Amino acid sequence: MYEQTLYKILPNHIKSKVLKRNNRYKKWEPGYSEEHDVIVISKTGEIGEVYEIQGLKIALPLESNIYKRSKKKEEQYWKSYEYPKELSKIRTVFDWNNLPSYFKDKWYDYIDGEFKKREEGHWFYNKGTPSYITGSHYMYLQWTKIDVGQPDFRESNRIFFIFWEACKLDTRCYGLCYLKNRRSGFSFMASSELVHQATISSDSRYGILSKTGADAKKMFTDKVVPISVNYPFFFKPIQDGMDRPKTELAYRVPASKLTRRKLDANTQTEELQGLDTTIDWKNTGDNSYDGEKLKILAHDESGKWERPDNILNNWRVTKTTLRLGSRIIGRCMMGSTSNALDKGGSNFKKLYDASDVTQRNRNGQTNSGLYSLFIPMEWNYEGYIDTYGFPVFDTPKKPVKSIDGSKIQIGVISHWENEVEGLKNDQDGLNEFYRQFPRTEKHAFRDEAKQSLFNLTKIYEQIDYNEDLRNTNIVTQGSFHWENGIKDTRVIFVPNNNGRFYISWIPPAELQNKHLIKNGIRYPGNDHTGAFGCDSYDISGTVDGRGSKGALHGLTKFSMEDVPPNTFFLEYVARPQTAEIFFEDVLMALVFYGMPMLAENNKPRLLYYLKRRGYRGYSINRPDKSYNKLSVTEREIGGIPNTSEDIKQAHAAAIEDYIENFIGINNDGHGDMYFQRTLEDWARFNINNRTQHDASISSGLAIMACNKNRYAPHAKRTISKLPLGFIKYDNEGVNSKIMKING
Repeated sequence: MYEQTLYKILPNHIKSKVLKRNNRYKKWEPGYSEEHDVIVISKTGEIGEVYEIQGLKIALPLESNIYKRSKKKEEQYWKSYEYPKELSKIRTVFDWNNLPSYFKDKWYDYIDGEFKKREEGHWFYNKGTPSYITGSHYMYLQWTKIDVGQPDFRESNRIFFIFWEACKLDTRCYGLCYLKNRRSGFSFMASSELVHQATISSDSRYGILSKTGADAKKMFTDKVVPISVNYPFFFKPIQDGMDRPKTELAYRVPASKLTRRKLDANTQTEELQGLDTTIDWKNTGDNSYDGEKLKILAHDESGKWERPDNILNNWRVTKTTLRLGSRIIGRCMMGSTSNALDKGGSNFKKLYDASDVTQRNRNGQTNSGLYSLFIPMEWNYEGYIDTYGFPVFDTPKKPVKSIDGSKIQIGVISHWENEVEGLKNDQDGLNEFYRQFPRTEKHAFRDEAKQSLFNLTKIYEQIDYNEDLRNTNIVTQGSFHWENGIKDTRVIFVPNNNGRFYISWIPPAELQNKHLIKNGIRYPGNDHTGAFGCDSYDISGTVDGRGSKGALHGLTKFSMEDVPPNTFFLEYVARPQTAEIFFEDVLMALVFYGMPMLAENNKPRLLYYLKRRGYRGYSINRPDKSYNKLSVTEREIGGIPNTSEDIKQAHAAAIEDYIENFIGINNDGHGDMYFQRTLEDWARFNINNRTQHDASISSGLAIMACNKNRYAPHAKRTISKLPLGFIKYDNEGVNSKIMKING
């Protein structure tokens, strides 16, 4: 059985005594609680379960007034509540004002109940389980008209709206960055939220951006305006201008103030303060909405901004429209599938990666200010969601009724795998399918095969294979340490979730720490079994605090030892606090495996570090030159330069050859390369901008080190005639004559 959840319940996140006491006095306030590291989305003063959604901890309201459609569990599911016919005939608040008091009294409780659900959310039983939906989600399900009528209830959307509610209430957050699959309903959900918030806000601006101005306009005219038009009269403020505007939707008089029991039925609309709230759209550009103040910005198709438009530049500008000084006053609801990386996807990926809630600055904010959310396609794939809003993952024994009334006869996972299998011979088509319907974040950012220097088909075959193995213990994270803390003795490996090393193979005990000593210099004892490649750095800190990472890769070669041949067994891509820590990390790995290393010598501090410590023998000389042709520095510390075009080409060719022979599907099944970061770096490798590819540089050097004989110089053979000491004669005629010898 395939199992997957979108959230975890944290039963003991808040101490039970604290929880009960605060609930008793209704002391829980909406927003971020630093004391408990939780975002409270309850508006009742009481909280219940704490969800963790993609690293974000969210406290839901305490269960109360749970609606039960039927006593039978199988008949308990979401269905929108019928709008009373008597009220459906009322179009405006002016019509309402003209009705007699006894009629109004009859419906005040109903109207107030709808306002309460809108504010606090709603509980209902879903197949026997209490299920909470936020006020925004309720407005979407109950009062939003979309292209197919009323929206379906989906568990994925329930989680989406809970996450969004937390984004709105967290004072550290600028909004949501949602990585989605195609046809997930995001555009309608964002449009619904714009209308929902705009109709209860005063003196506010709401905006829309999309991949083009035409798309933003279409979202406004085809989604936002119809949703507003179809709102019930008691939620609909008085509009200024046309009923179906093309550029701006303006609300002037708040309907909410006209529907409360406390108001006199004879109050004149002219005496009430207007909302003065608008919703509009802008053309796509870096400076869209620059200088304005927005309450909510709906940012649709953000992963499809193509040059010259740049989503990163736009976000730097629009981010300022959501704050006053350090105070965040608005939120962005951003969502998209991703284009290929060179067609806007790369910038969106950077923004998404910068929105990880587990990575915050000292102000408690993510690098982008947004919070990232990814929901796998199997939760939102049309035609495979049952009556209760849950996906049918596995093929059922008998057909299951879907949410639209059709029968589901095959599981969504099998359907997706069948689609993938049919596209195996069309890599670009496959990658496009992955981007449209991703099951992982890596799927969502798949690049086009034609853009890669290497065989992207084989690389992605290996990546997909590794994804299927993600629950196995093939790769171990950890650290190397000197035994008992004494340097230059034995090195041991310790598994550690915070370690910088990722390894897939440890040598047998007899090969660990194996070395030789010649003339006081240590040499590796297992150089016949494999080698390392290293991309080092010299400077501990950089101006921007980032800089390139240090990288180290270990690769085996064929030998008679108990060693898996032609296998990458170690990956290290990190930038510790100081360069010296990195140097020591590298040294310990070399000593533990007893293998030499080929490193670039244009950043020589690492190589000098090894020499000073007595490990010069672990540094391989450049294989493309004989010893007597090496420079003084090269003889002293070893290594290979990265400036030569020949070296660059040989390095890329080494990776290309390894991929063709040992990556992806081959005669023995799949390759044994399990390091996803390196595979992804190969997929993006740009030979003209090598500084951005630390993993590719070091892994390529490891391949060259294991095949150094290929690059060994060969003396040019010259063939010349040598005199043998014999005199040649011309014997024509009567007398012999001595012939002249040339050369």
